[in-house]
Amino acid sequence: MAGLQTNSAGESLLVTLDRDSGEPLHRQLAAAVRDGVRSGRLRRGTTLPPTRRLAGELGVSRGVVVEAYQQLVSEGYLTSRTGGYTEVAATPAAQPVPSAPAAPAAPAVDFGYGRYDVSNFPRAAWLRSIRRAYAQAPNERFGYLTGRGVPELHEALADYLNRVRGTAAFPDTVVVSNGYAQGIALTAQVLAARGARRIAVEDPSADDDLRPLARTMGLDVVGVPVDDDGVRIDVLDGVDADALVLTPTHQWPTGAVLSAPRRAAVLRWAAARGALVVEDDYDAEYRYDRSPVGTMQGLAPDLVAYSGTASKTLAPGLRLGWLVLPRSLVDEVAEAKLLADRGSPVLDQLAFADFLAHGEFDRHLRRMRPIYRRRRDVLLAALAALLPELEPAGISAGLHLVAWLPDGVDEATVVAAAARRGVRVNGVTPYRLSPAERGGLIFGYSALNERVVADGVARLATAFADVRRK
Repeated sequence: MAGLQTNSAGESLLVTLDRDSGEPLHRQLAAAVRDGVRSGRLRRGTTLPPTRRLAGELGVSRGVVVEAYQQLVSEGYLTSRTGGYTEVAATPAAQPVPSAPAAPAAPAVDFGYGRYDVSNFPRAAWLRSIRRAYAQAPNERFGYLTGRGVPELHEALADYLNRVRGTAAFPDTVVVSNGYAQGIALTAQVLAARGARRIAVEDPSADDDLRPLARTMGLDVVGVPVDDDGVRIDVLDGVDADALVLTPTHQWPTGAVLSAPRRAAVLRWAAARGALVVEDDYDAEYRYDRSPVGTMQGLAPDLVAYSGTASKTLAPGLRLGWLVLPRSLVDEVAEAKLLADRGSPVLDQLAFADFLAHGEFDRHLRRMRPIYRRRRDVLLAALAALLPELEPAGISAGLHLVAWLPDGVDEATVVAAAARRGVRVNGVTPYRLSPAERGGLIFGYSALNERVVADGVARLATAFADVRRK
């Protein structure tokens, strides 16, 4: 329509002028800005285009814009600042908000797993790494990359993992992902495309990332029970699966360490079936009462896909994860990553590479280990004093522990009683694929200070007494 004209550069104003309407143009312009403020499109403090520039964009005289702005200033919608700037001064009228159901009250003490002390994130060191990454990165790093990520991070991760975790990683076998969740999803996707039909997991396990995804891919998920030495080989030998997902260094949630004989047996099982072992090394950096346990990937890099993440060590919000893959899988997983999201954010990868290379990651871990150990020690002492009936396990490493309940005590009843006393604590049963006779409680302690930990156990002891009385 020839009589209509919309501004091209100041599109946030959404100004439409109808030259055939007979209404003065300055009134049309004022009405458009007024509607933008009322609707909330133009928020308070938004700077409007200068009168001369907006007049040129709309093809009107500057006087039209000046008159419209002056009218809106007099009405209180706009304000003029020194230097000729014009800003939105008013806020939109409050809109009725539909009532929403009241959110449940937050627990006084939350022992939920997966809550980390992000208040100790090393901001200053991370900022230094970001600055160096900006200053030193080649220009081509800010273009489209391969699905594997940036070369600087491949090299830094391979050096760190080989030195600290005993992997047999090479830069060209590393694929960067958005945390563990995406890493396991990409791996499962490639296995399914290759014809895999079944994936085995530990029972119990925290494979809530994998199980729903596997179903959408047509993959069956079967559980293999664990005991004090990790996954049970006598059961695994009878399992026909294309992959086995393990947490061998600190089994989640029981805390068991897969013994050396069982590690060898798992690798024999994988070699005999042509299966892949996925090693989830989720919290191995935190150990308190034992020497470091090396990875399975270092024993058989052609059979094991190693998965790591910064979520448990730096912050979950970084969404930084990595896979060290058998060479036969690297290209396919990288292609799947590329199709999924065109690659993880480049600056975060470059910053983390610098963070690793300058030893900041090692320093951060050395600083955090004693903090988490003190919280664990307070938890153990409180449990021993107030709940001696519970049997802690998996206490020598990680950011959580399990406390097994006495025979005859119902797990769900204890969890519900704890909630009534203001304590959130998870049971083990929701993470099982098969029922078990004995219940247990999972205590995540990394996000709680010592005082809160002690208060939580005291509240839980009261809840436990409630259950006993009933």
